[in-house]
Amino acid sequence: MITIEGFQAAFKFWMLFRDGLICTLCLSALTVLFGFILALFVALARMSKFWPLKALATVYVEVLRATPMLVQLFIVYYVLLAGVQLPTFRLFGIIPFERFFPGVIALSLNSAAYLSEIIRSGIQSIDLGQTEAARSLGMTQFQTMRFIILPQAIKNILPAIANEFVTIIKESSICYTIGVQELMFAANSVKTAIYSMGEPAIIAACVYFCLTFPTSKIIAYFERRMRRGDKR
Repeated sequence: MITIEGFQAAFKFWMLFRDGLICTLCLSALTVLFGFILALFVALARMSKFWPLKALATVYVEVLRATPMLVQLFIVYYVLLAGVQLPTFRLFGIIPFERFFPGVIALSLNSAAYLSEIIRSGIQSIDLGQTEAARSLGMTQFQTMRFIILPQAIKNILPAIANEFVTIIKESSICYTIGVQELMFAANSVKTAIYSMGEPAIIAACVYFCLTFPTSKIIAYFERRMRRGDKR
């Protein structure tokens, strides 16, 4: 049963929620960064004419998109990194690196599979005439992609990439299952202390909402600004 006394007891552990918030933001930011870098290579590989590379990238995307995030997290933590002795220091003095790092890896691999499709669609949306014009000016394929295609593609897909950041903020909650001290880990710890899950879960939900709702509105604002620029 949810009570005022329960919320008062839960708020006594506000430092756990603060640490969980910091961890969640770090998880999300690093996931989007590493996921985007990997997704760019995967997207280019999927458009490659070298069929082994294209096939490998396709298998990667299809497998990661077709399996649950929780399964991928467990495989990374309990299988791929099982025999790896990771450093045991704490980021910012509060986040255990040996659990945080596998979480970032798993989330990045999963995010890259989705981001690669967004990037690929953005690149393919650019008119082929621009590529032909750049090549006629003597630009190499790398120069054409770097200076002509990618800047336009990134502009087109920026809202989708930003929305992926919002999604990652929510999906990072799954990392509490391997002991990453993010928001849900904090809520679970408070539950153990006050013998009630309702109040900590509601507090965690409110914190997630305060993170994702303003972010979504900011994304929508910049998306409208970008559309006005295109109309000019």
